[in-house]
Amino acid sequence: MQSQFTVGINCEGKGDRVVVNAEDALIAALKVKAERPEATITYVRRLNRRGDQRHPPHRLAEK
Repeated sequence: MQSQFTVGINCEGKGDRVVVNAEDALIAALKVKAERPEATITYVRRLNRRGDQRHPPHRLAEK
């Protein structure tokens, strides 16, 4: 069963958030790291629909 995770990243001194569909938090972080190897992962958490409406994150490109 896949869930949605918000992954916080820091790339070139700028913070960003990405939403990833994954089975668990580790897989979500690895998917983001594979897509953006230069980024630093700052946090991974389950998607919070109510809280994320105010600051919508980006989606990871699905292949």
